[in-house]
Amino acid sequence: MNCVDFVELVTEFLEGALPEADERRFIEHLAECSGCENYLDQFRRTIATTGELTPDNISPDARQQLLSAFRGWHRQ
Repeated sequence: MNCVDFVELVTEFLEGALPEADERRFIEHLAECSGCENYLDQFRRTIATTGELTPDNISPDARQQLLSAFRGWHRQ
């Protein structure tokens, strides 16, 4: 497995939805690639952090910046 394949499978891995053979290849790659290990760690931290966010604890300015960023992303 290369890094591109790894990145494409991260969500499925975290959801426990990878077929056994793909999960084995994913874990083998993870053991050999510190870059992908860091990517997976960042992904997990992002999920943990955003899981704690609610509309009440986002400032109006931050909310507007996020909405603007996502609106711009759809136009690209």
